[in-house]
Amino acid sequence: MQLILFDDHSWENLLPLTFTRPIADLRVGILTIAEKWEKHLGTSPSHLTQKQLSEKYRLLSGADNLLINGTLLPHKEITAALKGLRDGESLKKEDRLLGVRTGASGVDGFHPSLWMDSAKEYSGEISLLNFPWTIFRLNGQEIKADMELLTMGRTSEKLSDTVKVVAPENIFVEAGFKGKHITLNAATGPIYLGRDSEIMEGSVIRGPFALCESSTVKLSAKIYGPTTIGPNSKVGGEVNNCVIHSNSNKGHDGFLGNSVLGEWCNLGADTNNSNLKNNYAEVKVWNYPKERFINSGLQFCGLIMGDHSKCGINTMFNTGTVIGVSANIFGSGFPRNFIPSFSWGGAAGMTTYKMEKVEETAALVMDRRGQELTDTEKSILQWVFDYSKKYRK
Repeated sequence: MQLILFDDHSWENLLPLTFTRPIADLRVGILTIAEKWEKHLGTSPSHLTQKQLSEKYRLLSGADNLLINGTLLPHKEITAALKGLRDGESLKKEDRLLGVRTGASGVDGFHPSLWMDSAKEYSGEISLLNFPWTIFRLNGQEIKADMELLTMGRTSEKLSDTVKVVAPENIFVEAGFKGKHITLNAATGPIYLGRDSEIMEGSVIRGPFALCESSTVKLSAKIYGPTTIGPNSKVGGEVNNCVIHSNSNKGHDGFLGNSVLGEWCNLGADTNNSNLKNNYAEVKVWNYPKERFINSGLQFCGLIMGDHSKCGINTMFNTGTVIGVSANIFGSGFPRNFIPSFSWGGAAGMTTYKMEKVEETAALVMDRRGQELTDTEKSILQWVFDYSKKYRK
């Protein structure tokens, strides 16, 4: 059986994070959605995604395929229901197609709408990743679920005797973790400390919290859960209910709350974001399909930042700010709360961040992590550049 994770219309709602990846490559909890399904089903997935992403994220199909909606977060019951589908059967929840079992002909020209009329209705509870802010909103439940998935039947490594621990039974330590003279409070939720990760002295962590492989929490950081720091990232200062994808840095003091950062992002020293409006009203957030701000349904909502975007020191972001891919933000004052991809500037005004400069910087940044900016990734960035031109004025 080939496992295929498909994008539905939520791919657009999840922009700018999905400009550079399929939905199932988003991280929520400890793992990406694709990694969760691989653990649940015991087979590596491929992606049925947007044309501009299909070279990097290849589709692998065969005579027997199980297609699962990339927005769907797995749990025991929904996994069993999808595994139980027979050839030609599909499963839905109200107006959302959840999965399809089909032969090779069903993958060619696949579209969720083609399977909805014949789909069986799923009666259980599900969790879907519909909008960017759903990532931090569901992060607590997913840290807990992923912790159980990753640690079942395994024994945690031991913490240093210098670590002050509350509820040690809720903490799992992978091999190679380093940390002394820190405080870990797992009474409020589990804490996962990934392989070769580090928490420097004086830091105080309150769960739920996930520190992924080879990531670092800097000196005297204050982190409130539910928060995830993705692989090869560095975080300092004060952080509250955030998800930071791989290879991104918030290495200095400053507050980040109720936010999602993509990959290869960097926040300058003393960058701060607002996550609560002064009048305590519901936060409105830019939505790409509607091309306007929509209600998030949340009182607390901070910063959504696409891949390769960066900001200078002392940058201030207003509540519900959305920044596209490869933007470079700097200067005094609050920039507007929708910043298109490839923008250069700040509150005083924006110009276009030229593609050759973007590629030059991205190559240098990735080289520091031992990675290369490939021609395939350049073509994705070029597509985003062309797509977002209408927003840059």
